[in-house]
Amino acid sequence: MLADIIIGEDMRFEDGRIVTDYTKRAKTDNSLKGIKSIAKLNKEKSDSIADEIIKNTYRTLMTRGMKGCYVYCTDRKLAEYLKIKLQA
Repeated sequence: MLADIIIGEDMRFEDGRIVTDYTKRAKTDNSLKGIKSIAKLNKEKSDSIADEIIKNTYRTLMTRGMKGCYVYCTDRKLAEYLKIKLQA
């Protein structure tokens, strides 16, 4: 079974690093439930938690395909970065 993964606007590549943005996540996504409440109290902590959850979500999805996976990135720079990293 092949997996199809679409990396949306919640993860992009800029200034030489992968950046996540939980505000671009689907509103129906429950994995970040309560993150806005945490952000009101401690923005750095909420950003760190959200970053870890978003990256872990995509990492998990990419390991689900038993015969491989296709990855599409809405951010072209991220697509180029991942292509280089996967060829290494």
